[in-house]
Amino acid sequence: MAEQPITVSITRIVDPERAKEVAAWARAGQDLLSASPGYLGSGWVRPDPESPEWHMLFRFADAASLEHWQNSPERAWWVASALGMVEHSPEERRTGIEGWFDAPAAVEVIAPAISGPPRWKQMIAIFLVFYPLSLATNWAIAPFTHDWLLPLRVLLLVAIVSPIMTYLALPFITRALRPWLMRGR
Repeated sequence: MAEQPITVSITRIVDPERAKEVAAWARAGQDLLSASPGYLGSGWVRPDPESPEWHMLFRFADAASLEHWQNSPERAWWVASALGMVEHSPEERRTGIEGWFDAPAAVEVIAPAISGPPRWKQMIAIFLVFYPLSLATNWAIAPFTHDWLLPLRVLLLVAIVSPIMTYLALPFITRALRPWLMRGR
């Protein structure tokens, strides 16, 4: 399997009094990075101009290229030159889709998405479950709720029927009617 590009994410906490110096330091780092073998790009992002958090992303073609940069004297000098201006944080390394900008390496497209059945077929399947279930539930609760206000009776009915429909009845009917529902798709 081919090596995957690696994106590194670092958050730096910057002393606001030294923002101009840190901006120059960041540009110097990008210049050093761009001369490193396997370098694919980098950038700095700030949530807003007043935020002390500066987020850096940089990307290398593979782990070996990143390792070369991490162990280089240029990087050591660059990081050391920021002491007192920025607070360094741990790095996050990512590959694939979570590495921003690349498709994941391990995902395969098995088959194109299949559209659902037409709405009129869905309506019939729901009716075949909803009508008898509502009728049976109304019959079962009538002795206890005959003197309740209509909105309260309907609320109780919906509270009973909805979970049964969602977790039992509709999955059953859609499996049973699947050949008919999906015919012509």
